[in-house]
Amino acid sequence: MSQSLSRIFLLSHMRAYTSLLGHILGSHPQINGYYEMQQGYTSVDDLTRQEQEYARHDALKPGSSYLFDKLLHNGYPLKLETLSLADVTILLALRQPEAAIKSIIKLFADKNTNALYADPAEATHYYIRRLEQLAAFACRYPQRYYYFDAELIRMDTGKMLATLGQWLRLNTPLSANYQHFSKTGVAGAGDTSPAIKSGTVLSTANPYPDVVLETGLLAQARQAYQECRQQLVANALAHYQANN
Repeated sequence: MSQSLSRIFLLSHMRAYTSLLGHILGSHPQINGYYEMQQGYTSVDDLTRQEQEYARHDALKPGSSYLFDKLLHNGYPLKLETLSLADVTILLALRQPEAAIKSIIKLFADKNTNALYADPAEATHYYIRRLEQLAAFACRYPQRYYYFDAELIRMDTGKMLATLGQWLRLNTPLSANYQHFSKTGVAGAGDTSPAIKSGTVLSTANPYPDVVLETGLLAQARQAYQECRQQLVANALAHYQANN
């Protein structure tokens, strides 16, 4: 394993444009990785496993600096104190609850109506539990991560990518146009919707008018979002929010 590779970890939740951002990052010459590797990071062995697994499908770029992964589920923890990493950049992002939860439901319903997250209650509970875990991470590791509102990837693409480039100390700018990779659109690796195959940032989002959320559940999700976002912003090394 090449321990010289620094790490980028994106902590978020499903349907927060993480596949889109992963592809943008992974298309940069300094960054390897673009998809969800579905593993936790609690020891140096996990870092070795990450690089070995990535190399099974994609070659490391000559002269690259980073290896990227995203963590979207509570079953994949990140424990910084046990990794012995000299350099790691952590990004945290949230998407507002109604759009995120509807997108989760729609994605899984299109795959299988019996899928767990095709159920509005289960999708909402996942979202709330995930935000609770992200808030706990922020309290455990204050000033160790950067926070941004996920919507800005589409709403303010140029400034968002410029900000990320500064946070990551990249030598050249990030581009809104990205490559296709071996796992682009593949189930289990991230977004399987047609949008991820467009190769660029699409400015419009689907409002999912056919997906209805129960008022009480949505209220719980909105409260969880407000509380978590406040915690993430307060503890961030730097942040980029809508309506700055």
